[in-house]
Amino acid sequence: MISVKLGKDSTATALRAALIVLERGGIIAYPTETFYGLGAKFDLHESLRRLCTLKRRPRDKAMPVIIGKRELLPLIASEPWLRDLPASVELLMDRFWPGPLTLLLPAREGLSGYLTADTGMIGVRIPGESFALSLARRAGFPITATSANLSGLPPADDIETVKGYFVKGIDFVIEGGRTPGGLPSTIVDATGERITIVREGAIGKNELGIPVYNDSL
Repeated sequence: MISVKLGKDSTATALRAALIVLERGGIIAYPTETFYGLGAKFDLHESLRRLCTLKRRPRDKAMPVIIGKRELLPLIASEPWLRDLPASVELLMDRFWPGPLTLLLPAREGLSGYLTADTGMIGVRIPGESFALSLARRAGFPITATSANLSGLPPADDIETVKGYFVKGIDFVIEGGRTPGGLPSTIVDATGERITIVREGAIGKNELGIPVYNDSL
């Protein structure tokens, strides 16, 4: 496990190294604006399989991704749906991206089942100000943003917890100190005729500014 501590003179190096690891099929641990996440390149099937195994994550649990700009959505979301993007969804993107809002969108055909859990949906967000946002912007491709924990255990907000969960299996660790923690991102299902909240997190239902409905987890 190789690691680098973030600092004024090391962030650029960490970004370059993280991208090399991702493009070569590796798995990274990196700080977000809430907790630490585990990253793999979205279109490398073996990397995604290894990540699920590492987390002991059930195949019926999807893995969200982060992107650095909306122009990358066609890589993961249905192009016919994007061509007729609902105004309410565009409003949510305008208001809360970058930020802690994960949107469930109709998945592009052929996207890995490790990302979608064969639901036909993909979870995506542009993260808030953090190393994760810098990484997503520099990458130019979607990166998994599943929490850096074993399935069922609390998310990690410090690097010691990350290393305690994963003694091996992570190729590169970006040490950014303790992350802010707090509530996870709010998850909104935008695939149907009406928008539903799957998980209310950092953004409350009343803050969304559009009619939404509650959904069961």
